[in-house]
Amino acid sequence: MSRPTNQRARLSGLVHSIRFRLVLWFVAILALVLAAFSSFIYFSEGRDWRADNLGRLGRQITLFQGWHALEPSQLPQNFVQEGELLVLLDPQGHVLASQGTVSRQDSLRLAGLGLQGYPQPNNPPVAFTASIEGDAATSSDDQFLIAPISGGNSPAGYVLLGSPLDPGGQLHRLLLTLLFGSLVTLGVALTGGLWLADRAMRPVQMITHTARAISDTDLSRRLKMNSRDELGELADTFDAMLSRLQAAFERQRQFVADASHELRTPLTIVNLEASRALEGQRPSKEYVRALGVIRSENDYMSRLVNDLLTLARMDAGQTVLQKKPVDLNEVAREAVERLIGVASRSGVVLEVGSLAEARLSGDRQVLLQMVSNLIENGIKYSSTPDPRVRVETGSQAGRSWLHVSDNGPGIPAEHMPHLFDRFYRIDQARTRNDEQTQSLSAATGSGLGLSIVQGIAQAHGGEVHVTSVVGQGTTFEVEFPSLDTEEERPD
Repeated sequence: MSRPTNQRARLSGLVHSIRFRLVLWFVAILALVLAAFSSFIYFSEGRDWRADNLGRLGRQITLFQGWHALEPSQLPQNFVQEGELLVLLDPQGHVLASQGTVSRQDSLRLAGLGLQGYPQPNNPPVAFTASIEGDAATSSDDQFLIAPISGGNSPAGYVLLGSPLDPGGQLHRLLLTLLFGSLVTLGVALTGGLWLADRAMRPVQMITHTARAISDTDLSRRLKMNSRDELGELADTFDAMLSRLQAAFERQRQFVADASHELRTPLTIVNLEASRALEGQRPSKEYVRALGVIRSENDYMSRLVNDLLTLARMDAGQTVLQKKPVDLNEVAREAVERLIGVASRSGVVLEVGSLAEARLSGDRQVLLQMVSNLIENGIKYSSTPDPRVRVETGSQAGRSWLHVSDNGPGIPAEHMPHLFDRFYRIDQARTRNDEQTQSLSAATGSGLGLSIVQGIAQAHGGEVHVTSVVGQGTTFEVEFPSLDTEEERPD
């Protein structure tokens, strides 16, 4: 039962396939072309056959037109061939003599048909078609030509010659040949078309099988057709799409793994501190210390979750920016005021350089988060004995810019391409690990700050550039399109 079912399924798939429909359309168009061509050949041959037959009858009839007296005894013997007809008529249309296998009744009927074309005695020869047998005068089986025989001022009589249009059945054989040839051609076209269509659609089948074999755990399959036609271009596009999907899935897996790792550490610390505090009676200082650690780790996890939500909204395009005219120097001043205490506790000097006017269209709160992340990053990676972070703004050539510089250890060149990757961290030696920065490190050590900075800059049509010299420090520069100077300034 399964074998016939598989055959029916295979046949159904073939009938509903694109290649089968394309071949059917091709065969249908070819059938129309062959029908038109065969009809043209058949009717052209029939027309030429009738013209040749009339020409031959005309040449034969000239032998009789020169007679001045109609003498049946002078009628040549065996003048006509088998199947042809010769009839001599007097001026009144009576049959005087005839040759050929035709009855007298048919001779009179044919003579009457021919003489209908002579309203005037001196009319030229008249051609008509008729059937020798039966009464139908519209048959095209035989072709006739009637002409007067000269007798002075009036015709001495008439001669009627007739010949079958297709005595050997050649037109009929031609019709059968054209019909058989057309059917054979259509059969070959159908078979060859299916074969060619199957070969042409084989890359599509390969793409289908590859797509079915791909899963979210195996995106390494590629077509690699190395073809320059349209299907090859489709395969290359499919391979490029798979590469992008594979990269996206790898980033997602890495992102989930990193986020899990980042959350596991503070959760472990919270669990250890809580278990230690509950083991028995301890001094109040121990409980205060444990609660402080738990709160610090909770702050870290809250910051991490908020950063993850921010990035998720950016990836989904759900970040709604309330864009208004904003002066970037005012945003920088506010960020410095918020973080100057943190910098002071960390032993870092937070300097304000030239805060020139830098106007752009943006969301003030989102831009404040971007500037704060950059300043926190500078505070975190500033080095002793004289750690400093400097903030500057300005505009030039239609661009508004923000600079955040530190005098930290700098960033090695091999880390620069990955600087904005999520959860990416440079060598831990760059991080200040003294006791004064433990709270800040717990709050900002997720490795997501620079990713958020880049996302905010791109959402405002800006770009982030980094220059760093190992042993001297790092500068982050963010550029935005400036507002027209004639626009209304922000309140």
